[in-house]
Amino acid sequence: MESPIISNRRLQTDYCEIVFRAPEIAARAEAGQFVHVRIDDRQDHILRRPFSIHDADPAAGTISVVYKIVGFGTKALSQLTAGQTCDLLGPLGRGFSAPGCGAIPVAVAGGYVSAALFLLRKKAQLPGVLLIGARTGDDIILVDRYRASGFDVRIATDDGSLGQKGRVTDLLPQLLADYSGKSLRFYGCGPHPMLIALGRQLRDRQLDGELSVDHKMCCGVGACFACVVKVNAPDAPEQWRYARSCAEGPVFALDQVYLGD
Repeated sequence: MESPIISNRRLQTDYCEIVFRAPEIAARAEAGQFVHVRIDDRQDHILRRPFSIHDADPAAGTISVVYKIVGFGTKALSQLTAGQTCDLLGPLGRGFSAPGCGAIPVAVAGGYVSAALFLLRKKAQLPGVLLIGARTGDDIILVDRYRASGFDVRIATDDGSLGQKGRVTDLLPQLLADYSGKSLRFYGCGPHPMLIALGRQLRDRQLDGELSVDHKMCCGVGACFACVVKVNAPDAPEQWRYARSCAEGPVFALDQVYLGD
């Protein structure tokens, strides 16, 4: 689908946001889903690139993507301007489910992947919580948008430059103390080691949630099996199997995620 660019701007440091006109995608997008983007027609870089959908406005027919300039593809994306187009496939993948009635959504994000959890606010009946962690304060983004949506935002950084010093999972004990007796549902998105640490803490505390577990993608539609991740399979000899993160995920229920021994 050829989608015109409405705007493409830098948020801070190397983080940018691009807004596309894509009515069909905007009408169906869910938190945790992604679009597969063909940035240009260069024959030396033919693969599409997956980007989480940050926000969607069905009325306006627009979606937004927040990305970080890290290589050739994202640099090329950052140089596109309003009026140019990209070819989009989406929305793709399995997204996050809505919090149950009376449940408070707790979004747990590692760095700028907080962008992938923002759509949760549209299905939540109660104001949510954002636990966000990163290496430094420069990597903490979008917190003003979460606060404006009514989220209780709590921050951790490895170097202590913003919020509590430590990992994002270090914020969990105080959160549970502050929200004792409340119904909480957790949604995790971030680097794989963070997700495993979060999953184990939730499992040990008998808390429920979902994790976005993905891997580098090629086709984005489940055909190439390049993006497989381990999921639990009690009937398998080794108690796990491979699942395609682009098609069966990237979001999996906590009890599906293989957390190791």
